[in-house]
Amino acid sequence: MAQNANDTDRAQHLSFSLAGCEYGVGILKVKEILQYEEITRVPSTPRSVRGVINLRGAVVPVIDLAAKFGLPETAVTRLTCILIVEAVLDGQPTVIGVMADAVREVIELGPDDVEPPPTFGTQVRVDYLLGMGKVGKRFVLLLDIDRVISADEKEFAAAVKEGLPAEVPAAAAVPAPAPETAPAA
Repeated sequence: MAQNANDTDRAQHLSFSLAGCEYGVGILKVKEILQYEEITRVPSTPRSVRGVINLRGAVVPVIDLAAKFGLPETAVTRLTCILIVEAVLDGQPTVIGVMADAVREVIELGPDDVEPPPTFGTQVRVDYLLGMGKVGKRFVLLLDIDRVISADEKEFAAAVKEGLPAEVPAAAAVPAPAPETAPAA
């Protein structure tokens, strides 16, 4: 009987790699996994907002977690994917895409498999973490996706959801890259 009670306390997480580290997000937050597709850049958005994609007629903002964590933007490879997750925005569920280098596996963790987040040594702010999952001899940083998405990103997602132009504070905005031009002949 004790074994059955312990099984109900176990939670599943989707693990993925990003900039050489392994992260996990609660499986109930993940709606689907997409192979990387072209993302449409949107001018004057936070550096972490890579742009938007068309998901069956809906405009979905895509966040680059590497940029969010202060690292170089995620390089696109054949394994790059977009996790479609549901984050809570002002009490309402909001669909957002999150870039990942590659999806790893679904892991199941019980309460004894999760350690408190470290106070140092990670590229991620401690308040973004639910803990560190022990999977064999490795650790997976478990993200609190609702906290990872910042106020500026939530504002952009809300504007996209309502179909309005996104107004982002100037301090958080990054100009769109200038188009490359051919050298003069």
